[in-house]
Amino acid sequence: MDISSLAAAIAIGVGAIGPGIGIGILAGKAMEAIGRNPEAAPKIQTAMILAIAFAEAIAIYALVVALIIKFV
Repeated sequence: MDISSLAAAIAIGVGAIGPGIGIGILAGKAMEAIGRNPEAAPKIQTAMILAIAFAEAIAIYALVVALIIKFV
């Protein structure tokens, strides 16, 4: 195993921690908001899905960096 494999593993591992925590907190707060105000569920769900997509984009950037480290 060469050093680039280790560097790629660390890059994607560290890069996935933030979005994972963020998505967990975001979903938990959205479920809490829906529980408190069920009639606002469609608006909350739309905003939650959009925010999750933005958070997931950060993990995709980490994946791209890991692939660049591995293959370049």
